[in-house]
Amino acid sequence: MEKKEAVTLKREIFKAYDIRGLYPKDLNEKAVFEIVRNSAEKLFGKGGVVVGHDARLSSPKLYKAVLQGLKAGVPKAKLFRAGLITTPMLYFLVNQFGARGGLMVTASHNPKEYNGLKIVGEQASPISGNAIFKLIH
Repeated sequence: MEKKEAVTLKREIFKAYDIRGLYPKDLNEKAVFEIVRNSAEKLFGKGGVVVGHDARLSSPKLYKAVLQGLKAGVPKAKLFRAGLITTPMLYFLVNQFGARGGLMVTASHNPKEYNGLKIVGEQASPISGNAIFKLIH
């Protein structure tokens, strides 16, 4: 991910409630890295960020890309690496730690071929995929 390569982010992965698409066709490690790197400063500043992932087979790879994107975008932010958790647990941890927000690697109820990101701000307030798209473009 260190290498500078042009990554095309498909507009259709940015949804009303999250960011999601087919893995790795629509959403992959490079795309997740770019999304997080380009939005982290505006979303979280230097505050704490909780990061978790679900049990999908692709989630650990995307989780690693999220962490790398956060380190590149907000190098001084405190990262709370929660690992394998549920989305409600992420919301709880954002509040428990008083974090500026959180990122969950998950495609929620979608089939196993999908994956994505749920992003929340302070007090686990949801941030839409559409808002993220506007933030990075």
